[in-house]
Amino acid sequence: MRVLVTGAGGQLGYDVVRLFQPSSDVIGLGRDELDITNTEQCIRVLEQHQPDVVIHCAAYTSVDLAEQDEDTTFAVNAYGARNMAVAAERIGAKMCYISTDYVFDGNTTVPYKEYDQPNPLGVYGKSKLAGERMVESLSSKYFIVRTSWVYGLHGHNFVKTMLKLAQDKKSLKVVHDQIGSPTFTEDLAKFLLQLVGTEKYGIYHATNSGSCSWYEFALAIFEEFGLEVVVEPCTTEEYPRPALRPKYSILDHSALRANGFEDLRHWREGLKVHLNHKHSQ
Repeated sequence: MRVLVTGAGGQLGYDVVRLFQPSSDVIGLGRDELDITNTEQCIRVLEQHQPDVVIHCAAYTSVDLAEQDEDTTFAVNAYGARNMAVAAERIGAKMCYISTDYVFDGNTTVPYKEYDQPNPLGVYGKSKLAGERMVESLSSKYFIVRTSWVYGLHGHNFVKTMLKLAQDKKSLKVVHDQIGSPTFTEDLAKFLLQLVGTEKYGIYHATNSGSCSWYEFALAIFEEFGLEVVVEPCTTEEYPRPALRPKYSILDHSALRANGFEDLRHWREGLKVHLNHKHSQ
Protein backbone atom coordinates (compact mmCIF):
# COMPACT_ATOMS: atom_id res chain seq x y z
CA MET A 1 0.00 0.00 0.00
CA ARG A 2 1.45 3.35 -1.02
CA VAL A 3 0.34 6.09 1.38
CA LEU A 4 0.79 9.84 1.02
CA VAL A 5 0.55 11.84 4.26
CA THR A 6 0.01 15.61 4.28
CA GLY A 7 1.03 17.64 7.32
CA ALA A 8 3.84 15.15 7.97
CA GLY A 9 5.66 17.67 10.17
CA GLY A 10 2.71 18.05 12.56
CA GLN A 11 2.12 15.99 15.68
CA LEU A 12 -0.35 13.52 14.12
CA GLY A 13 1.25 13.45 10.66
CA TYR A 14 4.65 12.68 12.15
CA ASP A 15 3.34 9.62 14.02
CA VAL A 16 1.26 8.45 11.05
CA VAL A 17 4.39 8.42 8.85
CA ARG A 18 6.44 6.67 11.56
CA LEU A 19 3.86 3.98 12.35
CA PHE A 20 2.89 3.29 8.74
CA GLN A 21 6.49 2.87 7.54
CA PRO A 22 7.12 -0.79 8.46
CA SER A 23 4.10 -2.06 6.50
CA SER A 24 3.55 0.60 3.82
CA ASP A 25 5.39 2.66 1.25
CA VAL A 26 4.96 6.09 2.86
CA ILE A 27 5.44 9.55 1.37
CA GLY A 28 5.30 12.20 4.11
CA LEU A 29 4.96 15.78 2.91
CA GLY A 30 5.15 18.91 5.06
CA ARG A 31 4.11 22.42 4.06
CA ASP A 32 7.50 23.02 2.37
CA GLU A 33 6.94 20.08 0.00
CA LEU A 34 3.23 20.60 -0.63
CA ASP A 35 1.10 23.74 -0.48
CA ILE A 36 -2.37 22.24 -0.09
CA THR A 37 -3.99 25.58 -1.00
CA ASN A 38 -2.52 25.27 -4.51
CA THR A 39 -4.88 23.08 -6.59
CA GLU A 40 -2.47 22.50 -9.48
CA GLN A 41 0.38 21.55 -7.14
CA CYS A 42 -1.83 19.03 -5.30
CA ILE A 43 -2.81 17.37 -8.58
CA ARG A 44 0.79 17.36 -9.85
CA VAL A 45 2.25 15.88 -6.64
CA LEU A 46 -0.36 13.10 -6.40
CA GLU A 47 0.02 12.24 -10.08
CA GLN A 48 3.78 12.05 -9.55
CA HIS A 49 3.61 9.77 -6.46
CA GLN A 50 0.47 7.74 -7.37
CA PRO A 51 -0.54 6.82 -3.79
CA ASP A 52 -3.28 4.29 -3.07
CA VAL A 53 -4.32 6.30 -0.01
CA VAL A 54 -4.07 9.97 0.99
CA ILE A 55 -4.12 10.67 4.74
CA HIS A 56 -4.83 14.37 5.02
CA CYS A 57 -3.44 15.55 8.38
CA ALA A 58 -2.45 19.07 7.24
CA ALA A 59 -4.66 21.72 8.85
CA TYR A 60 -4.82 25.19 10.34
CA THR A 61 -5.26 24.26 14.01
CA SER A 62 -4.69 27.54 15.90
CA VAL A 63 -8.26 27.73 17.19
CA ASP A 64 -7.98 31.23 18.69
CA LEU A 65 -5.98 32.77 15.84
CA ALA A 66 -8.54 31.39 13.39
CA GLU A 67 -11.08 33.88 14.77
CA GLN A 68 -8.98 36.75 13.39
CA ASP A 69 -7.86 35.00 10.22
CA GLU A 70 -10.96 33.43 8.71
CA ASP A 71 -9.77 33.57 5.10
CA THR A 72 -6.54 31.66 5.77
CA THR A 73 -8.32 29.13 7.99
CA PHE A 74 -10.87 28.33 5.26
CA ALA A 75 -8.19 28.35 2.53
CA VAL A 76 -6.31 25.61 4.40
CA ASN A 77 -9.05 23.58 6.10
CA ALA A 78 -11.84 23.77 3.52
CA TYR A 79 -10.24 24.46 0.15
CA GLY A 80 -7.07 22.52 1.01
CA ALA A 81 -9.30 19.50 1.70
CA ARG A 82 -11.09 20.11 -1.60
CA ASN A 83 -7.79 20.21 -3.48
CA MET A 84 -6.59 16.95 -1.94
CA ALA A 85 -9.96 15.26 -2.57
CA VAL A 86 -9.97 16.33 -6.22
CA ALA A 87 -6.36 15.21 -6.71
CA ALA A 88 -6.98 11.86 -4.96
CA GLU A 89 -10.12 11.23 -7.01
CA ARG A 90 -8.27 11.84 -10.27
CA ILE A 91 -5.87 8.98 -9.55
CA GLY A 92 -8.44 6.71 -7.87
CA ALA A 93 -6.90 7.00 -4.39
CA LYS A 94 -8.77 6.62 -1.10
CA MET A 95 -9.08 9.89 0.82
CA CYS A 96 -8.83 10.02 4.62
CA TYR A 97 -9.64 13.43 6.14
CA ILE A 98 -8.85 14.12 9.79
CA SER A 99 -11.58 16.22 11.40
CA THR A 100 -12.49 17.37 14.89
CA ASP A 101 -14.95 17.42 17.79
CA TYR A 102 -15.19 21.19 17.16
CA VAL A 103 -17.78 20.52 14.44
CA PHE A 104 -20.25 20.15 17.36
CA ASP A 105 -21.49 22.87 19.72
CA GLY A 106 -21.17 20.84 22.93
CA ASN A 107 -24.69 21.70 24.13
CA THR A 108 -25.56 18.13 25.09
CA THR A 109 -24.95 15.57 27.82
CA VAL A 110 -24.73 12.43 25.69
CA PRO A 111 -21.83 11.44 23.39
CA TYR A 112 -22.13 12.58 19.77
CA LYS A 113 -22.78 9.88 17.18
CA GLU A 114 -21.26 10.15 13.71
CA TYR A 115 -24.46 11.33 12.04
CA ASP A 116 -25.64 13.77 14.70
CA GLN A 117 -26.18 17.28 13.35
CA PRO A 118 -22.98 19.35 13.46
CA ASN A 119 -23.19 22.94 14.70
CA PRO A 120 -19.70 24.46 15.04
CA LEU A 121 -19.25 27.47 17.33
CA GLY A 122 -16.19 29.12 15.82
CA VAL A 123 -14.20 29.67 12.63
CA TYR A 124 -11.97 26.62 13.14
CA GLY A 125 -14.91 24.22 13.58
CA LYS A 126 -16.80 25.78 10.66
CA SER A 127 -13.76 25.45 8.38
CA LYS A 128 -13.24 21.79 9.33
CA LEU A 129 -16.92 21.03 8.71
CA ALA A 130 -16.62 22.74 5.32
CA GLY A 131 -13.64 20.46 4.63
CA GLU A 132 -15.73 17.41 5.54
CA ARG A 133 -18.45 18.51 3.10
CA MET A 134 -15.88 19.02 0.33
CA VAL A 135 -14.49 15.52 0.86
CA GLU A 136 -17.96 13.92 1.00
CA SER A 137 -19.04 15.59 -2.24
CA LEU A 138 -15.82 15.20 -4.25
CA SER A 139 -14.42 11.81 -3.22
CA SER A 140 -16.03 8.47 -4.01
CA LYS A 141 -13.79 6.58 -1.53
CA TYR A 142 -13.50 8.60 1.66
CA PHE A 143 -12.97 8.21 5.38
CA ILE A 144 -13.72 11.20 7.61
CA VAL A 145 -12.20 10.65 11.06
CA ARG A 146 -13.20 13.04 13.82
CA THR A 147 -10.96 13.08 16.86
CA SER A 148 -10.38 15.29 19.92
CA TRP A 149 -7.84 16.71 22.38
CA VAL A 150 -4.89 15.31 20.43
CA TYR A 151 -1.39 15.15 21.92
CA GLY A 152 1.89 13.45 20.98
CA LEU A 153 5.66 13.93 21.15
CA HIS A 154 5.67 16.47 18.29
CA GLY A 155 3.92 19.81 17.94
CA HIS A 156 2.06 21.93 20.48
CA ASN A 157 -0.43 20.32 22.83
CA PHE A 158 -1.95 20.47 26.30
CA VAL A 159 0.44 17.88 27.82
CA LYS A 160 3.50 19.86 26.73
CA THR A 161 1.94 23.11 27.96
CA MET A 162 1.20 21.66 31.40
CA LEU A 163 4.70 20.18 31.79
CA LYS A 164 6.27 23.49 30.72
CA LEU A 165 4.13 25.51 33.16
CA ALA A 166 5.03 23.08 35.96
CA GLN A 167 8.70 24.07 35.61
CA ASP A 168 7.96 27.61 36.84
CA LYS A 169 4.71 27.34 38.79
CA LYS A 170 3.68 25.32 41.80
CA SER A 171 -0.04 26.01 41.32
CA LEU A 172 -2.22 26.31 38.23
CA LYS A 173 -5.86 26.97 37.38
CA VAL A 174 -7.37 24.69 34.77
CA VAL A 175 -10.87 24.69 33.26
CA HIS A 176 -13.12 21.97 34.72
CA ASP A 177 -16.36 22.55 32.78
CA GLN A 178 -15.19 21.36 29.35
CA ILE A 179 -15.42 17.57 28.95
CA GLY A 180 -13.81 15.46 26.23
CA SER A 181 -11.49 12.55 25.43
CA PRO A 182 -7.71 13.09 25.30
CA THR A 183 -6.30 11.23 22.29
CA PHE A 184 -2.73 9.98 21.92
CA THR A 185 -1.42 10.39 18.35
CA GLU A 186 0.14 6.89 18.31
CA ASP A 187 -3.19 5.27 19.16
CA LEU A 188 -5.02 7.29 16.52
CA ALA A 189 -2.33 6.51 13.91
CA LYS A 190 -2.63 2.76 14.63
CA PHE A 191 -6.39 2.95 14.05
CA LEU A 192 -5.88 4.86 10.77
CA LEU A 193 -3.49 2.13 9.59
CA GLN A 194 -6.26 -0.44 10.11
CA LEU A 195 -8.99 1.74 8.64
CA VAL A 196 -7.42 2.78 5.34
CA GLY A 197 -6.61 -0.84 4.49
CA THR A 198 -10.37 -1.49 4.23
CA GLU A 199 -13.20 -0.29 2.03
CA LYS A 200 -15.38 0.55 5.03
CA TYR A 201 -15.87 4.15 3.92
CA GLY A 202 -17.77 6.81 5.85
CA ILE A 203 -17.55 9.00 8.95
CA TYR A 204 -15.82 7.72 12.09
CA HIS A 205 -15.31 9.02 15.61
CA ALA A 206 -11.90 7.90 16.91
CA THR A 207 -10.60 9.04 20.28
CA ASN A 208 -9.07 7.24 23.20
CA SER A 209 -11.93 5.77 25.24
CA GLY A 210 -13.15 7.31 28.49
CA SER A 211 -13.46 11.03 29.15
CA CYS A 212 -12.42 13.77 31.57
CA SER A 213 -12.30 17.53 32.03
CA TRP A 214 -9.19 19.56 31.22
CA TYR A 215 -8.74 19.89 35.00
CA GLU A 216 -8.80 16.09 35.46
CA PHE A 217 -6.47 15.68 32.50
CA ALA A 218 -3.96 18.09 34.10
CA LEU A 219 -4.15 16.19 37.42
CA ALA A 220 -3.45 12.92 35.59
CA ILE A 221 -0.46 14.40 33.70
CA PHE A 222 1.21 15.59 36.91
CA GLU A 223 0.41 12.37 38.75
CA GLU A 224 1.82 10.16 35.97
CA PHE A 225 4.92 12.36 35.62
CA GLY A 226 5.45 12.47 39.39
CA LEU A 227 5.22 16.27 39.71
CA GLU A 228 4.01 18.14 42.78
CA VAL A 229 1.71 20.80 41.36
CA VAL A 230 -1.43 22.21 42.96
CA VAL A 231 -4.20 22.31 40.32
CA GLU A 232 -7.30 24.38 41.00
CA PRO A 233 -10.48 24.02 38.94
CA CYS A 234 -11.91 27.12 37.26
CA THR A 235 -14.78 27.85 34.87
CA THR A 236 -14.57 28.68 31.18
CA GLU A 237 -15.88 32.18 32.04
CA GLU A 238 -12.92 32.69 34.40
CA TYR A 239 -10.52 31.84 31.59
CA PRO A 240 -11.92 33.55 28.47
CA ARG A 241 -10.39 32.80 25.06
CA PRO A 242 -11.12 34.37 21.64
CA ALA A 243 -12.73 31.16 20.31
CA LEU A 244 -15.65 29.40 21.97
CA ARG A 245 -15.02 25.74 22.85
CA PRO A 246 -17.65 23.00 22.97
CA LYS A 247 -18.42 22.32 26.66
CA TYR A 248 -19.15 18.64 26.08
CA SER A 249 -17.51 16.97 23.10
CA ILE A 250 -17.36 13.27 23.91
CA LEU A 251 -17.60 11.33 20.63
CA ASP A 252 -19.51 8.05 20.52
CA HIS A 253 -17.66 5.34 18.57
CA SER A 254 -20.71 3.68 16.99
CA ALA A 255 -19.06 3.43 13.54
CA LEU A 256 -16.07 1.59 15.03
CA ARG A 257 -18.41 -0.92 16.67
CA ALA A 258 -20.63 -1.32 13.60
CA ASN A 259 -17.64 -1.95 11.33
CA GLY A 260 -15.86 -4.43 13.60
CA PHE A 261 -12.95 -2.24 14.71
CA GLU A 262 -11.48 -2.55 18.18
CA ASP A 263 -11.94 0.55 20.34
CA LEU A 264 -8.92 2.67 21.20
CA ARG A 265 -7.55 2.06 24.70
CA HIS A 266 -8.50 4.24 27.68
CA TRP A 267 -7.03 7.75 27.57
CA ARG A 268 -5.19 7.19 30.85
CA GLU A 269 -3.33 4.19 29.36
CA GLY A 270 -2.34 6.23 26.31
CA LEU A 271 -1.10 9.03 28.59
CA LYS A 272 1.07 6.57 30.57
CA VAL A 273 2.76 5.33 27.41
CA HIS A 274 3.27 8.87 26.14
CA LEU A 275 4.83 10.09 29.39
CA ASN A 276 7.11 7.02 29.49
CA HIS A 277 8.35 8.09 26.02
CA LYS A 278 8.95 11.61 27.37
CA HIS A 279 10.77 10.28 30.46
CA SER A 280 13.13 8.29 28.22
CA GLN A 281 13.93 11.25 25.94
